[in-house]
Amino acid sequence: MPEPGTVYLVGAGPGDPGLLTLRGAECLRMAGVVIYDYLANPRLLALAEEATEFIYVGKKAGEHTLKQEGINDLLLAKARTGKTIVRLKGGDPFVFGRGGEEALHLKENGVRVEIVPGVTSGVAAPAYAGIPVTHRDCNSVLTFVTGHEDPTKDESAINWHALATGGGTLAFYMGVRNLPGITRNLMTNGRSPDTPVALIGRGTMPKQRVVTGTLDTIVDIVKAAGLTPPAIILVGDVVSLRPQLQWIEDRPLFGRTIVVTRTRTQASDLAAQIEELGGQALLFPTIRIEQPEDTGPLDEAVRNAGSFDWILFTSANTVDSFFASLARQGLDSRHLHSCRIAAIGSGTEKQLGDNGIKADLMPTRFTSVELLAALRNQGDLAGKRILLPRADIAPPHLPEGLRESGADVVNVVAYRTVPAEPDEFVIEALRGGDVDAVTFTSSSTAHNFAEIARRLLGSLPDGVAYLSIGPETTKAVKEEGMHVSAEAGEHTVAGLAETMVDFFSGKES
Repeated sequence: MPEPGTVYLVGAGPGDPGLLTLRGAECLRMAGVVIYDYLANPRLLALAEEATEFIYVGKKAGEHTLKQEGINDLLLAKARTGKTIVRLKGGDPFVFGRGGEEALHLKENGVRVEIVPGVTSGVAAPAYAGIPVTHRDCNSVLTFVTGHEDPTKDESAINWHALATGGGTLAFYMGVRNLPGITRNLMTNGRSPDTPVALIGRGTMPKQRVVTGTLDTIVDIVKAAGLTPPAIILVGDVVSLRPQLQWIEDRPLFGRTIVVTRTRTQASDLAAQIEELGGQALLFPTIRIEQPEDTGPLDEAVRNAGSFDWILFTSANTVDSFFASLARQGLDSRHLHSCRIAAIGSGTEKQLGDNGIKADLMPTRFTSVELLAALRNQGDLAGKRILLPRADIAPPHLPEGLRESGADVVNVVAYRTVPAEPDEFVIEALRGGDVDAVTFTSSSTAHNFAEIARRLLGSLPDGVAYLSIGPETTKAVKEEGMHVSAEAGEHTVAGLAETMVDFFSGKES
């Protein structure tokens, strides 16, 4: 039997993936197994390697995928395989997270445990709601309280008199269902009925909701608003500062959930821009990039790169595959000194630059039609040798257009696009109508999304906006029977993000 692997109890933070600590991200990158719960943002799973085993053990109020004892045993069993285990827990592992129980169980069975603290929701959710949990004009005491305990039972572990009369801010975790009892106990024990109260649902996330009132009114207000768990209950005068300090609601994509259909390795740029604009990005990788089944033709073309007048790069994936072939053969960018380089798109241009190459030609509009026109403007293409490394499913019009102009074109497969299966939680979001938009950055993402949606959902989702990065992608989206709500004016990830903002602000029709 191998030596047990280390188990890292990692606090995932309150929901916003940007609040994960650097140490938490390091642990995810080296994990062999990730065991995660309901409150851990699934976006964080993209930090782990694709070969990582993911196990969901989520617990909501009244719903348990696996009871705590089962989770403890699962952690121990996985650790005994010798792999590095990450137990990804919402918030902080030791703040009402039962991380202590899991750590004790593992330590008692000889497993090494490391605790990675996380940002706790009792501080983060109020901050995102514009409520400082301490403020010298209001309070100098902050108390975290479990709201999960039934406040009507005969013997409570909570000293309600001390909470009610001690002043300061009270942050109740997991207390939405017990809100009537919490407010009643505080008022009965001396807290003023006029004390401000806020409930913050889905704190730090784009669907965050904040409901405010007083101890005397909040129960009816929450009931009318239909606010459901999870939520933080904040009691104290600091709640009155929210009108002046609220900020997250001002972001242009706040409240929007947007599906990103790029590969996992490529999705981070677009997802980061969506989240910076206040939206929630759900990763729906419809394709996975793989090497050609036979790399021989690509390697031969790369080896003979000096015999070509032009090499055309149409995507960042093409650049990656081309330079991987160079490296396999012990070559580098100096091998390309005698040929000219053309590129489509700023992402492709950047990837070339990262490999020490500056493109000689890039059209102002990032399409193959514009690239063909730009090449023709460079002079007569008759007799010119042109290398075109591309995806296995790339459309034929670029090489056909080059050949019609008299060029000698070598069209070689640089990489394959194969279908990828999205995570179940994204499928559930689409099924439940919780998605506002789906983005497409290539023809293959559109075709594969449609295939997956029809297979797993039975049909294409209704009530969502379909947003395209450019005309070739738009054509594929329409071929699959989806209405394109908006197309990026600049055919880049940044242009697509800008188009989202315009669309949801009513500037796009």
